[in-house]
Amino acid sequence: MSQPNVIIFFTDDQGYGDLSCMGATDFRTPNLDRMANDGVRFTDWYSNSPVCSPSRAALLTGRYPGNAGVRSILRGHRQTTGLPSSVPTLATMLRDAGYQTAMAGKWHLGLTEDSRPQSHGFDRSFGFFAGCIDYYSHIFYYGANRPGPGLNPTHDLWEDNEEIWRNGEYFTELVADKAMEYLREMSATDKPFFLYVPFNAPHYPMHAPQEYMDRFAELPWDRQAMAAMISAVDDAIGKIMNEVERLGAAANTLSFFTSDNGPSRETRNWLDGNQDPYYGGASGGLKGHKFSLFEGGVRMPAIAHWPERIGAGVVSGEPCASMDIVPTVLDAVGVDASRYELNGVSLLDHLTSDTQLEDRPIFWELGSQTAVRRGKWKLVLYGQLVEHEDPIAEDHLSNLDDDPSESVNLAGQEPAITSELKRLADNWRAGIEDRWAQEFTTPESEQAGYRMA
Repeated sequence: MSQPNVIIFFTDDQGYGDLSCMGATDFRTPNLDRMANDGVRFTDWYSNSPVCSPSRAALLTGRYPGNAGVRSILRGHRQTTGLPSSVPTLATMLRDAGYQTAMAGKWHLGLTEDSRPQSHGFDRSFGFFAGCIDYYSHIFYYGANRPGPGLNPTHDLWEDNEEIWRNGEYFTELVADKAMEYLREMSATDKPFFLYVPFNAPHYPMHAPQEYMDRFAELPWDRQAMAAMISAVDDAIGKIMNEVERLGAAANTLSFFTSDNGPSRETRNWLDGNQDPYYGGASGGLKGHKFSLFEGGVRMPAIAHWPERIGAGVVSGEPCASMDIVPTVLDAVGVDASRYELNGVSLLDHLTSDTQLEDRPIFWELGSQTAVRRGKWKLVLYGQLVEHEDPIAEDHLSNLDDDPSESVNLAGQEPAITSELKRLADNWRAGIEDRWAQEFTTPESEQAGYRMA
């Protein structure tokens, strides 16, 4: 069998419950539902961070964020360094294996020349480099009014490292159009392709064309805007997948869909000056949201699709993570993964033969928070429900099989399990800190606090 084409769809601040195939009842996502029905839908899929830049670093490198050199949200000014050139991405790995590579969407892994997509394996690229932009003017505003290089708003739309202007065009639709253009270019050759499509929706600002807002006129504004933005993404993915089919590449294209972190409650989601928390996104009944290491911050909707190899209608309850995509793709295309430093594991046999994955711990860290899941047990150390507020407990242990919402803290009832998981988490975190101090350095001014997503 020939090497598969590869597509990764990635959304931004989309909660676990914000697809109709994941339980949303107030809007529908028919294209992603069809992708799930024709492939594997994951119930226990995780981002490797509850915030933007680290989760993207993990997705593209197959490593924990701290091992990839990006542990916090990166700023958006043009002097921001990001993903180190010494860390290979999936695009680099696949290009070395003879693939064509392209991306269309949000990068958020650095703005300096050596941090951009073209320096990390992408032949073609379209999109923006910062954490968010106005969907119509493509201007980055959210570092403004702070002393330093991010003082002023910055226009942030690029193609192949050249600044371009597409004023008044909705970014989600631009991403779909450019992705289809790249698909047509790459399909005209006899080489396989890798297409990375990281949408910035439904990240703030909460912008959607009127036709999408009108679909959900009965919903309150916060939920209406969320539904409209996700519906636009669903339509975009439908167009891209239809183009893959039209080009005759559908059967042998391995596609993934997931999100970078849980839903945002940041007040800047409102566009009327309201300073109340925003709850337009849904975590599907899970505890926490973006910035939190409880399930609502890191458990994501996820789908795998490959008509030639993956059966239809499969639901996987295995704990998996975005860092597993790189080793899975390398396994699928026949590249020796041992050539690279990877923390994820290949899911290929699980996806194609429904084999069980070996038991392993999965870890997270952000600021003072650390967490680990092993089997049904999850321990969160100094877990925060709300950024900038005190942790709700020093140790919070949950049995996710019985209590996926982490509503009951079992740390006092299960001291042996708590102690063992805490040992694992502390040892892992110590290794991350040691490596960070020795290998990775990022000027403080280029890292963002909680409110700079």
